[in-house]
Amino acid sequence: MMKKGNILNRVFCFFLLLCSFSALAQAGNSYDTELENWKQKRIAALKAPNGWLNLTGLFWLKPGKNSFGSDPSSDIVYSDSSFPAHAGVFELNGNTVSWSTAHGTVITVKGNNFPAGLIFQPGNDPALQLATGRFRWNIIKREDRYGVRFRDLESHDLLAFPGIERFPADTTWRFPAKLEAASKNIFITNILGQTNAQQSPGKLLFTINGQRYSLDALDEGGEDLFIVFGDATSGEETYPSGRFLYVKKPDASGNTVIDFNKAINPPCAFTTYATCPLPPSQNILPVRVPAGEKNFGHH
Repeated sequence: MMKKGNILNRVFCFFLLLCSFSALAQAGNSYDTELENWKQKRIAALKAPNGWLNLTGLFWLKPGKNSFGSDPSSDIVYSDSSFPAHAGVFELNGNTVSWSTAHGTVITVKGNNFPAGLIFQPGNDPALQLATGRFRWNIIKREDRYGVRFRDLESHDLLAFPGIERFPADTTWRFPAKLEAASKNIFITNILGQTNAQQSPGKLLFTINGQRYSLDALDEGGEDLFIVFGDATSGEETYPSGRFLYVKKPDASGNTVIDFNKAINPPCAFTTYATCPLPPSQNILPVRVPAGEKNFGHH
């Protein structure tokens, strides 16, 4: 006959086991909820008025005056019958851009009529956004080039967006990481072939299957570090030119978590009108990272 003490011990152990399973389930559910909320915010950002899905044009300015409209005689033509035939004129003068609205056309900035004025100058970030009807545009600068980033808030890519295919969520692709601090410049090349030095606070060190890896990070301000990386899935399951990842800035001891379930496609996966950075060679991992977003579209 089993002694009373043994029975109590077994009951107690069983209770502890149930508590452990419950704690693990709660932790899993908590992460699933966190990841689902993150995915919803990601999709909302893509669909937002300043997201990537509504881009329908990128036009590079030449020095001097650049007429703009749907009329084929314009220097910059946006071929849509809903867009004014003669919207106005950009003037690129050195490192500044001015705008003059064509007679009989109404162009606004923040809801107010904008007949003429300076719309871009160094340090003016973000540049003023001009609007008419469902269309929006502003100036971007890429090294010595100045372009018009154009949006249609009812674009086909936005309205027909099917969502993004993802790898199944897997917590084994969340790793403790430590920042090896070393303030330095790293060279980043974009899809235009332009290369510039960007400030890096150092590299994040982490371990996959017992092997140590590192990724150089960029600090763009805010709460996160920014990483452009590639891996052995690039060009297969994932976007050929790599993916982006945001990581919480480390604590005072340099510790953080790198979560590849939150790896995302660059804007160039969604539109031909973006100017994405490419991963530097030291950020191309020699292993598969089957986590996060899969490739999208054909861009």
